[in-house]
Amino acid sequence: MNDWHAWAAVAVFAGTYALIISEKIHRVAAALGGAGLMLLVGATDDTSAFYSVDSGIDWNVIFLLMGMMMIVGVLKRTGLFEYLAIWAVKRARARPFRVMVMLIVITAVASALLDNVTTVLLVAPVTLLVCERLALPAAPFLIAEVFASNIGGTATLVGDPPNIIIGSRAGLTFNDFLVNVAPLSAVLVLVLIALARVMFRAAFTLDEQRAAEVMALDEREAIRDRRMLVQGLAVLALVIAGFVLHPVLDFAPSIVALLGAGLLVAVSAADTNEVLSEVEWPTLAFFAGLFVMIGGLIDTGVIGHVSDALAGAVGDKELGGSMLMLGASGVLSGVVDNIPYVATMAPVTADLVHHLGGDKHHVMWWALAAGADLGGNATAIGASANVVVLGIAERARQPITFWQFTRYGLIVTAATLAVTAAYLWLRYFALA
Repeated sequence: MNDWHAWAAVAVFAGTYALIISEKIHRVAAALGGAGLMLLVGATDDTSAFYSVDSGIDWNVIFLLMGMMMIVGVLKRTGLFEYLAIWAVKRARARPFRVMVMLIVITAVASALLDNVTTVLLVAPVTLLVCERLALPAAPFLIAEVFASNIGGTATLVGDPPNIIIGSRAGLTFNDFLVNVAPLSAVLVLVLIALARVMFRAAFTLDEQRAAEVMALDEREAIRDRRMLVQGLAVLALVIAGFVLHPVLDFAPSIVALLGAGLLVAVSAADTNEVLSEVEWPTLAFFAGLFVMIGGLIDTGVIGHVSDALAGAVGDKELGGSMLMLGASGVLSGVVDNIPYVATMAPVTADLVHHLGGDKHHVMWWALAAGADLGGNATAIGASANVVVLGIAERARQPITFWQFTRYGLIVTAATLAVTAAYLWLRYFALA
């Protein structure tokens, strides 16, 4: 490709990015329009966009998300998540801070096993109901859950879409994330709980009468289909086992998720059309358009030039480079959605790791993953889960403003990035 194509690709990508940030038009329309323009200006072509391993649509990402969304779509119909929410409130004796701690832990764990967007879609409406029953302001609980979902999603390959992109690009497995990032995620959940106790202390006012009413609820009544629940949990357990046994089975996570989704739809009484309606098709279309745009930058050599410049700046300083990657990712992912950011930086990081002579477990990958996932907490538009929860709150007539979210998000992001920097230094340098 010549210089004209490279500049055209940069212009298309920058313009699309600006539209996504501004939200003047829907991000899916922006991404698909940008992909079309990349093809139109000749920055990439159909063969590269649809079939190239290095610069085409990453079908492993698309089908992994699709399979997990279908499984969650079936579980949603059983009432499992409502059961868990009521159970948590009763175990917390309806004490507001204990309720928040339980919801944070449930959200973090669920976000590690599922994707965080799906988790908040299921947990947030239940949280609104619980807050209404206890006469509590919903905003602090919803905001805390978003933070928990982004922190919990950091722990595993499937927990946050940026991790899926990183895993696919670096060849990292489900177990690699468990070993390297899950311990950090567990520590950060504890950090979040400590921060929440201080940040949201004004919300922890107990209404004794309301608390007694909630304690009288029977969580078992929330389960609508016990047979389907057993089937769904069994298949979910098999899928998670498939992720963990990836090195032995040699099945890609996308294959495991699709097999699980197909099995669950086949054995359960769930209506296939209803299950497919639960799939976030706009999200999958957004990913496809995004991959085509990134492919245009790769094919025209733009990514290569950025990689060379970054490698020159980092040199052989792995510690400084990893801290730079962590900090820059945290800041930039707070300004823009972390999905397009990671899709842009993954090939750059791959070149950087190669330049430093590292293997696929290089600290640079963990710095990118942690920075992008945790930086998503900084602002209301930093991660997809944030935007989803703000929309749910607005529909429930309990709107959360951009700055209401962000003033807490900046505190949580700064604290978690500081702990992460210490973790990376200790594990990969001081004790290596």
